[in-house]
Amino acid sequence: MRHRLFFILPLLLLFFVTDYLHADDGYRLWQRYDKIEDAAKLNGYQQALAEVVFEGNSPTLLVAQKELKDGLSGLLGKAVPVSQRITQAGAVVAGTPASSALIKSLGLENRLKPVGDEGYLLLTTDINGRKSTVIAANTDVGVLYGTFHFLRLLQTHQDINSLSVASAPKIKHRVLNHWDNLDRTVERGYAGFSLWDWHRLPGYIDQRYLDYARANASIGINGTVLTNVNANALVLTKEYLVKVKALADAFRPYGIKVYLTARFSAPMEIGGMKTADPLDPQVQAWWKEKTNEIYSYIPDFGGFLVKADSEGQPGPHNYKRTQADGANMLADAVAPHNGIVMWRAFVYSEHTPDDRHKQAFNEFKPLDGKFRDNVLVQVKNGAIDFQPREPFHPLFGAMPNTKLMMEFQITQEYLGQGTNLAYLAPLYKEVLESDTYAKGKGSTVAKVVDGTLDNNKLSAIAGVSNIGTDRNWTGHQFAQSNWYTFGRLAWDHSISSEEIADEWIKMTFTNKDKFVDPVKTMMLNSHEAIVNYMTPLGLHHLMGWSHHYGPGPWIKDKPRADWTSVYYHQADENGIGFDRTKTGSNAVAQYFPPVQKQFGNIKKCPEKYLLWFHHVPWDYKTNSGRILWDELAYRYTAGVDTVRQMQQTWNTVEGMIDEERFNHVKMLLAVQEQEAKWWRDACLLYFQTFSKRPIPQGLEEPEHTLEYYMQLDPKFVPGI
Repeated sequence: MRHRLFFILPLLLLFFVTDYLHADDGYRLWQRYDKIEDAAKLNGYQQALAEVVFEGNSPTLLVAQKELKDGLSGLLGKAVPVSQRITQAGAVVAGTPASSALIKSLGLENRLKPVGDEGYLLLTTDINGRKSTVIAANTDVGVLYGTFHFLRLLQTHQDINSLSVASAPKIKHRVLNHWDNLDRTVERGYAGFSLWDWHRLPGYIDQRYLDYARANASIGINGTVLTNVNANALVLTKEYLVKVKALADAFRPYGIKVYLTARFSAPMEIGGMKTADPLDPQVQAWWKEKTNEIYSYIPDFGGFLVKADSEGQPGPHNYKRTQADGANMLADAVAPHNGIVMWRAFVYSEHTPDDRHKQAFNEFKPLDGKFRDNVLVQVKNGAIDFQPREPFHPLFGAMPNTKLMMEFQITQEYLGQGTNLAYLAPLYKEVLESDTYAKGKGSTVAKVVDGTLDNNKLSAIAGVSNIGTDRNWTGHQFAQSNWYTFGRLAWDHSISSEEIADEWIKMTFTNKDKFVDPVKTMMLNSHEAIVNYMTPLGLHHLMGWSHHYGPGPWIKDKPRADWTSVYYHQADENGIGFDRTKTGSNAVAQYFPPVQKQFGNIKKCPEKYLLWFHHVPWDYKTNSGRILWDELAYRYTAGVDTVRQMQQTWNTVEGMIDEERFNHVKMLLAVQEQEAKWWRDACLLYFQTFSKRPIPQGLEEPEHTLEYYMQLDPKFVPGI
């Protein structure tokens, strides 16, 4: 018997190992370099790509060389040699004119000049009579970005026989904001703990840090803010700066700079001072000395991100100073080192009775032109707080003499958190393509952010990270698409939602049309579905208290009115919605006249923003011909129905991808369907107490009573 086990156990072990190797836990993100399955495509690529020719040995070029070699070898299913000279047709030649004599000999200087410091060229050309592919750039990091673009073409089965691509980022600083705390919890994080293992830094550099950097570089992200905007001053002490240096050193070859959040009261908390007044010379001197210390550890430190005078954070208001006073103090400290300050415009006060929608505008608009040249005011996409849908923030276009940067939320704080499939490219595109009319028609938010509207050379965009220690990085497999989307749009905001989804699906799963087409449709419909079953027709801020998980339209009687739901929906027996027209808070006046006329007129206001700007009677006739109450019920129901359609779609692709990721998504879609019903039933039952109207005949009735939903109290929701 023992002899039989001796032979059987290795076979069982081999079976389990083989089965495991066929599984996929999502760790590789969109950087899966598995052998191309399409035989014709594979054969064509194998003939066109015979060797890699690389000169130069900087850390960044070595990273690019390894990526290209590993990527080609994996995709082509055979080892691709690397040399410093062309030996055969089908060479991939990569480098800069400074690092590669071969690249320099091609005389590409005039073609390279327009792509700048980070851009690149992908060209098909003859070199010494041999057809070759060229990845050329002005800088080493440009070569790295070009390498990832070229691999993306192969991963998505694109034609590479006559390449003529010139690509450069539209926005200079493309930054992830990690809301990570020093104890490794993550505020509004739904994918485990913080990546940064401060306890084992600086001595231990986890491989995950390098894989994180690779993933960011592959989509053009060039900066990361390591710490929460609700800042802890300890990160500015020597004990932590040596740890930050270790991360900066690990990220540098990938073109990524590190930034830190600066707690405004740090001079008092870690400096022993009695004040943090930004106009106090001793405070200014302390910040300059602290900044010099940071740069002594990290010569390419990017600068500071600051949240001040908001939600309990200290700021210049404590000393009766302006936001410009605070930002400029830090800007002067980092200016000698070419650093920047990203100063958040998310400022609102419980002492200000005005509509919260108006407060950031009222605070910052009078300061236009008073910020230093190296200050960027970081503005959320909408005026409230990353709601499922918001009209664009009125500050965009309103401060022509100030550099404004966009802040999107990648983590799904208000979009189903870690359980809902929500592809956010349509949300980002909706905002970026909105027209501010600041300088006439065509003055889009995107043009404000990329600096072209006001001829600003300094531009930036930030995304609040959804990354954690979960094996697949983002908790939900499809949440990876939003990290990917942010990077792609930060590089080029003109790319369509459809194109980004197509890329991500093919790189992450498979190129099979039978999988790609239905899953892409599912993704493109997912954001609208969530808006419908959470906050249709411009409703907003209806979520549960504190943790923001699940519906809570009944939330009231909290320390601040603008932290309650009733403040925003204002439902009563006459109707529902927040009147922001001239008869209400007049928030519409903060937009330029053409936008005012649209949003302020109930007949012209897009229905997706209707209840954001208007208090609307329950019997108001909507575009569908239904009265408002019935339309709300139909929208809520449509949201649930779309999730059910997503479930059906996903079931049809079973067997086309690995079982592990298929089941992961299938289970979460089932959870999402339950949560969508929860939202629909709870909200309709609550609003029905005001409308006094029945749910339209033929629509699904709520599963429980209103009292049942109101007493639900989820415990230990992550990300608080």
